[in-house]
Amino acid sequence: MISDIKENLNYLYNLQRLGIKVGLDQTTRFLSEIGDPQDNIRLAHVAGTNGKGSTCKMISNILIEHGLKTGLYTSPHLLKFNERIKISGEDIPNSSITNFIYNNKEKIKRIHTTFFETTTAMAFDYFSTKKIDFGVIETGLGGRLDSTNVINPEICVITAISLDHTDILGKTINEITNEKAGIIKENTPIVTFDQGSKIMKIIRGKAKKYNAQLTIVKPNKINLISNNRLGTLFYYKNIKIELPLVGNHQIINCLLAIETSKIILGKLDRIKTNNAIKKTIWPGRIENIMNSGVYYDVSHNYESIVAMINNIKKLYPKKSLAGLFCLKNIEDIDSICKIIAGSFKKIILCQDQKLYLLDIKVISNVMEKFNDDYLVAKSVKDGIKKLKSFNNKNFVKIIFGSHYIAEEVYSEF
Repeated sequence: MISDIKENLNYLYNLQRLGIKVGLDQTTRFLSEIGDPQDNIRLAHVAGTNGKGSTCKMISNILIEHGLKTGLYTSPHLLKFNERIKISGEDIPNSSITNFIYNNKEKIKRIHTTFFETTTAMAFDYFSTKKIDFGVIETGLGGRLDSTNVINPEICVITAISLDHTDILGKTINEITNEKAGIIKENTPIVTFDQGSKIMKIIRGKAKKYNAQLTIVKPNKINLISNNRLGTLFYYKNIKIELPLVGNHQIINCLLAIETSKIILGKLDRIKTNNAIKKTIWPGRIENIMNSGVYYDVSHNYESIVAMINNIKKLYPKKSLAGLFCLKNIEDIDSICKIIAGSFKKIILCQDQKLYLLDIKVISNVMEKFNDDYLVAKSVKDGIKKLKSFNNKNFVKIIFGSHYIAEEVYSEF
């Protein structure tokens, strides 16, 4: 048996050479050969462009606080692979990863399952083996043809939708919404929030087609007490909520989690619900790293970057922004560079250590269209050194653009 976790993870990561395959055939076949573990679990399915991870985490915490042994499957991870698969807050152990690969290596090779297909099957197998009470599953890409869409969930959740992976999901908001809403199933409750006429027309249409009860949360129903760099305090349906995540978008994610959990559980205990939200930590989301005054945010598309900028400006209205960033995809890069150039007084472009993200030259060529007064860093480490050199009194400092630089970022703090 292979016992070295590094060797196992390298094997998994090497499956990324197979790329991204949209469609359910391979996942369905692989799961069938390992006994269809997903059929033994009660599940919630969460799709959307932004806010999926935070919403999943809060749902999971509420269920745990109410006594359920709860599985959580999210992606990507920040520092280690094990973060993707959790039961009641505990990462999957190395031994379970090793055993799964050892027991199924021949099937993986024969079926040619991708990294995400294999990881998804691993999560279902682990949850089934450990006999969880409920699982919360985040889609990886899209919804309709995402590997996770092989499940028959008890409830579907749709978070904020925007242009995302347009090379795969479609060029318009209607096409992308159709893909995200592809998780909707017959007679399965849906929870979302009012996202505008185009998006809601499609979601309402699918809800009607599949006879699915639709719950639309209303952010204006909250009684806001305070909103600052420590989080948000508010009342919602007589429940006092202390939300430690920063930003107005996190309030919406919190409401989605509350309404979803209420449908799952039937009734919520107010104290347990607040305790669950209060315990929610989701690194890389406007995170003040080690209370250093430097923030890290994994926002990587136009809408999430705009939301991050707006929320930081609300927290620090008298300070200028200084940013260090890199990006994975070239899609929508013009819009992203334009909003960054117009919002940041100091801009530093950098490249990740593994050269997985866009080359600095590519980003530089676009940035020059909007602002040629930027700095270039040879590495994330070098970029952080430059960022730290700016005066704290004048600037609020933000590192953003990707999950994939997390290890390099945290190692500097």
